[in-house]
Amino acid sequence: MKDIKLIAIDIDGTLLNSERKLTPGVISTIKQANAAGKKVVICTGRPLAGAREYLKPLGLDGQDDQYIISFGGALVETTTGYGLIEETLSYDDYIKIEAIARKANLHFHASSDDCVYTANRNIGKYTVHESVLCSVGIKYRTQEEMADKKIYKCMYVDDPEILSNAMAKYQADFDQLAKEYMLVKSTPFYLEATRKGVNKGTALKALTEKLGLTPENVMAIGDEANDLSMIEYAGIGVAMGNGTDLVKSTANVVTADNDHDGVAQAIKSVLQCKRIRIAL
Repeated sequence: MKDIKLIAIDIDGTLLNSERKLTPGVISTIKQANAAGKKVVICTGRPLAGAREYLKPLGLDGQDDQYIISFGGALVETTTGYGLIEETLSYDDYIKIEAIARKANLHFHASSDDCVYTANRNIGKYTVHESVLCSVGIKYRTQEEMADKKIYKCMYVDDPEILSNAMAKYQADFDQLAKEYMLVKSTPFYLEATRKGVNKGTALKALTEKLGLTPENVMAIGDEANDLSMIEYAGIGVAMGNGTDLVKSTANVVTADNDHDGVAQAIKSVLQCKRIRIAL
């Protein structure tokens, strides 16, 4: 534990409790870690704009020496918004990925740094949800109007049953897509597509190396499938007690759930150089 110098933390289901709030215990523990010289890096599918409301109370916002991994690993930047590593999708990528949404009759949008773009005239409720969650607007654009847009990730967004059924019905299409792009279900109602080889783990690796650190210096904490790559990369991978079975089986240890300050428990183990108690 004494070698941990960087702590990577997912937001939803991890940093935040089930009411999507920061608890006093998590806030104070992260501030203690920061004061002790530990880099706390938020790793999220959201853009920086959608994370600022949490970075501010943690004392991490607006600093050139604090970092955030956003868009599921497609962008690494300082919390002042200075980009360090950027992996975008091309217009051809967008067309290929979006075509399957039309074929499968799924709601779909593309994420940029300032808004989400959708070609759905009947804008999906999960696109609205993403807009609110990420503190960005929604813009309707046809496929042709997307040619000059910067796209970090594309998302199939629909009710879990609708999305799962579509993935099963058009499995061959999605299997082919997975050969060309990174596909991951970040929630039961989101299927995200980024450039091949782009995920939270690759972004964390790039940032770690840029800071002159190694995996042994990293702890990563998460709960969902899109956190697996960073949990596997880190010297200590921590699953939340509310995490999926796959995340729990992949992680080195399991901490308490997000309603019982699991993140604070994991960080305290670093500060106190103790083993994390496995949650029951």
